[in-house]
Amino acid sequence: MKERMETPFANELMTNFASEDNHAAFADALALVRAELGKEYPLHIAGHAVHTSDQIISINPAQTDEIVGKVSKASRELAEQAMNAALTAFESWKNTTVWERASCLMNAAALMRERKHYFSAWLVIESGKNWAEADADTAEAIDFMDYYAREMVKLAETNEHKPLVKLPGEDNRLSYIPLGVGIVIPPWNFPLAICAGMATASIVAGNTIILKPASTTPIIAYKFYELMVESGMPADVMQYLPGSGAEIGDYLTSHPKTRFVSFTGSKEIGLRINRLAAEQAPGQIWMKRVVAEMGGKDGIVVDETANIDAAADAIVASAFGFQGQKCSAGSRAIVVADVYDELVEKVKDRTSRLIMGSPEDNAAVGPVIDKSSFDKIMKAIEIGKSEARLLIGGNKGLEGGYFIEPTVFADAGPDDYLMQEEIFGPVLAIAKAESWQEAISMYNHTEFGLTGAYFSSDEERIQTALQDMHCGNLYINRKCTGALVGVHPFGGFNMSGTDSKAGGHDYMLLFTQAKLTSIKV
Repeated sequence: MKERMETPFANELMTNFASEDNHAAFADALALVRAELGKEYPLHIAGHAVHTSDQIISINPAQTDEIVGKVSKASRELAEQAMNAALTAFESWKNTTVWERASCLMNAAALMRERKHYFSAWLVIESGKNWAEADADTAEAIDFMDYYAREMVKLAETNEHKPLVKLPGEDNRLSYIPLGVGIVIPPWNFPLAICAGMATASIVAGNTIILKPASTTPIIAYKFYELMVESGMPADVMQYLPGSGAEIGDYLTSHPKTRFVSFTGSKEIGLRINRLAAEQAPGQIWMKRVVAEMGGKDGIVVDETANIDAAADAIVASAFGFQGQKCSAGSRAIVVADVYDELVEKVKDRTSRLIMGSPEDNAAVGPVIDKSSFDKIMKAIEIGKSEARLLIGGNKGLEGGYFIEPTVFADAGPDDYLMQEEIFGPVLAIAKAESWQEAISMYNHTEFGLTGAYFSSDEERIQTALQDMHCGNLYINRKCTGALVGVHPFGGFNMSGTDSKAGGHDYMLLFTQAKLTSIKV
């Protein structure tokens, strides 16, 4: 394992599905997963399986009459048992060496790499991702585990990497110790990558966690839990606890023994978690730490000097990749008037060529995640029809699943619902700006600040955009989705969260606390 740690970090390569061998291997993985559909899955508390009569039913969003699996659902009483188990496990896990904990992550990354298509196939069927989106999700999960293992070892050796100022007669050391028990609440849109990243960053720092997966994608999280135990993680270090946010999510967030909450999801739930965590519960002796990534209203700005074809490609890819169900999705395009009409037509043309179909057939456009999302998106489209000019789409898609046509609105106003609200679906609004300065101002006119992109060939304008576009991840002349672990640390400003920068050098600090020891010699 130490030899692997000394090898420079490299991002997991994406699968080339044009290869007949890779195509056949992925088809085999889909068949393997299909053979497992309909099974029942327990909770895991203190390393033991716990079955409940109350269950979460996971549905295939592309084929809503198909049950992916049935997952036991935790009650408040079981949540308390999970907390007690996590507290007990913490007393031993915190005393393991960083090398032992990092070894678990490296082993898990290696195992997932061997079974990459199997995990991706679960993503296709349970979350509705096509092959490429699923492959990227799994690759990112591998990257997170590999990267956080290395970063935690570096942090543990901080005296070697960032030595303190020397003082004669004293031996001074700064170490980073674990926090305690954390509640990890990952989202459904990256149910493997973000789940693995949030969970393993917490664990490798020496914390124990209660993992409450999204109710729409609990089986993928279960498969991840199994993998971590197989990799050498003691089974009680992670409590696998699906359940209602209102029943167990709020309870655990408010619990006096909760030390931190790591959350990725909507602005509304993130703010609720932050509010609940801020209140001191009876018996609570610390301020809870909240690490939150809460979405965005991301946009791509295009000026008249840009490569218009490249900009159109990026806008369509950013808006409609995984049906726009990414917090980084480019749901706004702000275009300078001189090239507005030309770009609008190119975006319309490219959108019209997107093919809708089953994720299992690797269609470019699949379903949205569930009925609640479907209804919310269709409502947003109806609002959009009263605000802007419907360019293409706007209707329900294929029968049998939660399909919505890729939808583009032109001539949107800066204060329109389409330009301000995170719709989280295949809906793009295009607005016209009279100048590139106005376009940047319109981009900043939002409560969010996660990702953005600026297309231009003018270096002075690019430098201004780099300084003035207010977001956590800003890209020049490329799409605003597709952050890579270690390359593009990910997290945003304002209502996009706590700017926690997942996949970056500072991330591990969020799951540790610094302790200075000074010995007179």
